Amino acid sequence: MYFAVKEKLANKTRLINIVVLTLVLTLTFLKPFGLIDFDKLEGENVLIAEREGAANCMTTLKLKDNFTFSERGVCFGVMETKGNYHFQNDTIFFDNVKLGPHQNEFYMFAVVKPSKFSKDGKQFNLVRYKNLQDTIGHELWVSKNELDKYKNKKPNR
Repeated sequence: MYFAVKEKLANKTRLINIVVLTLVLTLTFLKPFGLIDFDKLEGENVLIAEREGAANCMTTLKLKDNFTFSERGVCFGVMETKGNYHFQNDTIFFDNVKLGPHQNEFYMFAVVKPSKFSKDGKQFNLVRYKNLQDTIGHELWVSKNELDKYKNKKPNR
């Protein structure tokens, strides 16, 4: 900017560089997560469950209103698993699972249960199970739950 003023705005390439850099920095400040939110294009979130593990590793599972799901695991790299889900009574079953790189299997079903650490009963966990013999499961903390609106709807397939 100093040289542009010193040259009395005569150098066109310097002016173009200043305008482009100003535009990029302004957009980065105003929209730090990008101009397009691709997550909203996939549908409305019905359930969001997440868990932070060792070394700040984060797993986030999102169930969408169009009966699709995506699980994003960030730990020394990003792994994403996508597929469909359906309800059977109080159980969520995962179908047509497309595994991410370096993954061999995914959970077969999940159940939303009240958290055993919540005194008021208003906090829930999503417990996922690999198969019918899995008795322990893997818990994710539910941060958004609007499943009641969609339990009676059927997926359009």
